[in-house]
Parts: sequence; structure tokens; C-alpha cells
Amino acid sequence: MDSWPINIRRVAAIAGIMLLAFLVMDFNTRLEKLDRLNRQATLVYAHATQVMQTQAVLQTRVVVAESDLPVEDWARGEGNRAKPGDFKVVPLPEPGSEPVVTKAPTSLPTPLPHWQVWLELFFGG
Repeated sequence: MDSWPINIRRVAAIAGIMLLAFLVMDFNTRLEKLDRLNRQATLVYAHATQVMQTQAVLQTRVVVAESDLPVEDWARGEGNRAKPGDFKVVPLPEPGSEPVVTKAPTSLPTPLPHWQVWLELFFGG
């Protein structure tokens, strides 16, 4: 009878190769997971940076809104107001010069609905 002699070296070599193959596959799986987590971390960091910038802008707006400077700027500029004790100066035109005539704004034509535009485009008017 020709029986296969069990060689301990062959069994150990095959077992070692199989163990090495499983370790390589596990390492590859872990590297893919690490890459995915790194991409997610990059997205989270970018989102966190954006949120922090938004928070800084909003905090600046709150500080400006709580101060009296914007109100005072509007009152002295557009509101034509003066503080008590201020002298309001109104520039007068030179004598004999013609007053500047401002035109009344012209009204814009009302836009047509989209379906009428397409109707004119395809079938003419």
C-alpha cells in the first residue's frame, strides 16, 4: 500500500501559508476601514470648521446689533437726525444755478408667464 506519509514540515508550512493569507486579508480589511474613517474625519473637520466660522460671524452680528453704533450711523446718515447740541448743516445751491431735475423712475414691463413665452416662441405672434 502506498500511503501518503504525513510530513510534519509540509503540514506546518501549509498551515503557516494559510495563517499568513488570513493575516494579509485581515490587514487589508483594516486598512480599508482606516481609509474610510480618515475620509469621514476629514469631512467632520471641514464641517466643524464651517460651523465655527458661522458661529464667529453670528457672534459678531450679535455684538454689532447690541451696540448703539449702527443705530447712530443710521440716524445721522439716512434718518437725518442730530444729537442735542449738534448743528445740522444743509448745503444750499449757488444763487442763479439751475436745480437738478431728477427723473421719475420708469415702470418695468410686467413679465409674461412662462407658458406664454413658450407659446410665442413656438407659434409666433
